[in-house]
Amino acid sequence: MTRALAEGYPDAHCELDFTNPLELSVATILSAQCTDVRVNLTTPALFARYRTAADYASADRTELEEFIRPTGFYRNKTTSLIGLGAALVEKHGGEVPGKLDELVKLPGIGRKTANVILGNAFGVPGITVDTHFGRLVRRWGWTEEEDPVKVEHAIGALVPRKDWTMLSHWVIFHGRRVCHARKPACGACLLYRDCPSFGAGPTEPEQAAKLVKGAEGPHLIALAERTREGYRPGKPTE
Repeated sequence: MTRALAEGYPDAHCELDFTNPLELSVATILSAQCTDVRVNLTTPALFARYRTAADYASADRTELEEFIRPTGFYRNKTTSLIGLGAALVEKHGGEVPGKLDELVKLPGIGRKTANVILGNAFGVPGITVDTHFGRLVRRWGWTEEEDPVKVEHAIGALVPRKDWTMLSHWVIFHGRRVCHARKPACGACLLYRDCPSFGAGPTEPEQAAKLVKGAEGPHLIALAERTREGYRPGKPTE
């Protein structure tokens, strides 16, 4: 299944726009209860105004709230961003630390956010258990755990550590494009041969194909068709 996901999403990546660890930390905080698309529309102006941890620490609350208002829950997020900036200045010389135990002590940074930062800004393997990741690995029967930390450890035991960050991207991409929560595109899924939940959504290929989202749609649908014909990712074709 991981080979199939890798073939289906060769360009999978963090869909939050950033250029450094601080920007990614801020964007990830803003992404709570908000789409990555909306965050990416909001952050260019924000990042132009607030360039350093000190800028966030000394921010005018009302001004910062207005910058991030479109992402929702902007008052709580403003508190987190100001607190994050202050903590980074006070304890880390204004720099985002590259260790899990230090990241999770920062305001607004939980374990999920920390793994996003580690995997994408520092190259340290981490599994990001967001809503998509959790529901897909349970749907696939990889684990029955509900607690995100337990899910992280359970999946980490199944997959080589070097693949943890990319696995997170592959699964999240698949959840957003094919394996939807309410109506998965089962008949157009490249995993259908191995998925114990096949049939949770439409199984007729043409009907299912209409549910596939994203620019990768034609590629994913073509792979699913090849899979129906007996193709297996990572194995030579006859």
